[in-house]
Amino acid sequence: MKPEYKIISDIVDENSRVLDVGCDDGTLMEFLKKNKNVDIRGIEISKEKVQACISKGLTVIEGNAEFDLKQFPNKSFDYVVLGQTLQAFINPEAVIRELLRVGKKAIVTIPNFGHWKVRLNLLIKGTMPMTKTLPHEWYNTPNIHMCTIKDFFKFSQKINFKIFKSLALINENVSNINNSNLLTKNLFSELGIFLIEKSNEN
Repeated sequence: MKPEYKIISDIVDENSRVLDVGCDDGTLMEFLKKNKNVDIRGIEISKEKVQACISKGLTVIEGNAEFDLKQFPNKSFDYVVLGQTLQAFINPEAVIRELLRVGKKAIVTIPNFGHWKVRLNLLIKGTMPMTKTLPHEWYNTPNIHMCTIKDFFKFSQKINFKIFKSLALINENVSNINNSNLLTKNLFSELGIFLIEKSNEN
């Protein structure tokens, strides 16, 4: 199980309503259902993975989150989870806005392209990097928007959403990210995990 799943579970309140966007084979859904007793739904683009979820007794629909979140009413979930997928969307801004329309809060995790191994790989080898959180070659990667933890902070200011909690994952160790340690966390973190909500101005 991915280390971030335990972190997400710690954030989610018990007995809440959760939507897992890009739920894969339903591993996170099962974990949250068992450990937090949540009412959870999923949306997944892969027909095979949808079938895998359904075979586990999970409620999942087949759909593309970039276009199909509009079927859900405003604030129909307490949390909407988007795990390591934001960088694969054509329009991440529109997706974030939809997450925060459908959910009262959203939990977004991103692989950190600012990690020192990524930087070193580009500097020394001159090739696109491959790491534990970025396992694909340049020609078969689903990632089309390279994003760092620092980028995500700037993104929140640009499109005006509030980062309620920000966490860094470094060798399965979790720590808080704040303005004073942002540069360090951006350099050493493999993954950024953010609890976000609409700004009061939106």
